[in-house]
Amino acid sequence: MNGSPRRRLGALIAAAVTVAAVLVPTVSSAAGPHRGHPHGAPVAPATPVIDGDRMREARTALDEGDPALRAAVDSLTAKADSWLGQGPWTVTDKPRPAPSGDPHDYLSQAPYWWPSQPKTTENPWGCPYVQRDGERNPEVDTGTDRPDIGKVFNSTTTLSLAWYYTGKKEYAEHAAEILRTWFVDPATRMNPNLNHGQFIPCKYDGRAIGIIDFSQQYTSVLDALAVLDTGAPGWTASDRAGMRAWNEDFLDWLVTSPFGKEESAAQNNHGTFMDMQVAGLALATGDKDLARTVVRAARTKRIDAQIAADGSQPQELARTRSWHYSTFDLVAYTRLAAIGEQVGVDLWAHRGPQGQSLFKAVGYLLPAATGAAPWPHPELEFYRYAASDIVHAAADAGDPNARAAVPRLQAPPGGDLWALRPAAEQLDSIAG
Repeated sequence: MNGSPRRRLGALIAAAVTVAAVLVPTVSSAAGPHRGHPHGAPVAPATPVIDGDRMREARTALDEGDPALRAAVDSLTAKADSWLGQGPWTVTDKPRPAPSGDPHDYLSQAPYWWPSQPKTTENPWGCPYVQRDGERNPEVDTGTDRPDIGKVFNSTTTLSLAWYYTGKKEYAEHAAEILRTWFVDPATRMNPNLNHGQFIPCKYDGRAIGIIDFSQQYTSVLDALAVLDTGAPGWTASDRAGMRAWNEDFLDWLVTSPFGKEESAAQNNHGTFMDMQVAGLALATGDKDLARTVVRAARTKRIDAQIAADGSQPQELARTRSWHYSTFDLVAYTRLAAIGEQVGVDLWAHRGPQGQSLFKAVGYLLPAATGAAPWPHPELEFYRYAASDIVHAAADAGDPNARAAVPRLQAPPGGDLWALRPAAEQLDSIAG
């Protein structure tokens, strides 16, 4: 893999960035667009998913006293404040390493698989494990990296946004420390692979579907990196070079490894999220051609194949958490569409041979999303607000039904942050 054209290009880019770090003064709290904020002129971050220009406009409106945005920022900073006393976390800080024996390798356990036998000295895991779809085994939160990586993703995303809209350096500095510890510092960094994601005791040392541990949220981290790159205090040129190199290596693994290829072939939310992750990483690391290719292919590979004529998503409706997975999959679709806007591909405009479209898929959810009708499919725990961001996305893309639905949406527990980060996030996490 290290000899591939993509890897060699990544090495050259990382080397160039490292040289630039020597030649160009490091960005610090004494320089950059946020000196004197809120009076400094806002800069549009080069975010691969969120529209950076809209973020800049929101910052301007906030600085001018927009009351609705101020309320959203209050919700955002409340979350950010809660992260200031937590972390950083490291992949090396788990009680036992991944099956590879390398503590730098990420490890997670399959969430819906449970022991079927009593745990004994001879059978400490209680094997064999059996699947109970939608029922999360609490074991997955002990002894693996899954809980900590969720904290890394959520904290850095929140802290970077809070810094952008308030200029409070503590937010940026803590985000930088968290990212540096998990991804960059040689002593604590994670190896850029997911060879041991969602292992099943006594069955598999890792599985391709473990990639979703990252694909469901890592593009938000890519946006956070772009926000920090606008001049965040504590975020250095060395940090930027280290993250760029890590992202290049990770993208290489995703597109060349057997697990990566298997996940790309998945015909449900796993495949959609894999496309979104690869396209987002490609755009973030400068490969617009790859990003464009992935988004274009999604028109037939994803929309035509995975969305029915009525807008339903049959693969997701078959789950015991059908509402969760239907909204979840559309998070990937709408974020992929946002990436497409930056590379000249309009996924919202696509119509399949039976009339399939992203607008129809969102429309299928509108009665339940607005409370006008109950969700008519199996769902272990229904959260109406799970659809809020994707309805916002469809409304912004021009759908009149979605626009009419926005006032009737249920705000998520942490407040509606769409105006501050206009790109869908998973709002009803069942990761614990």
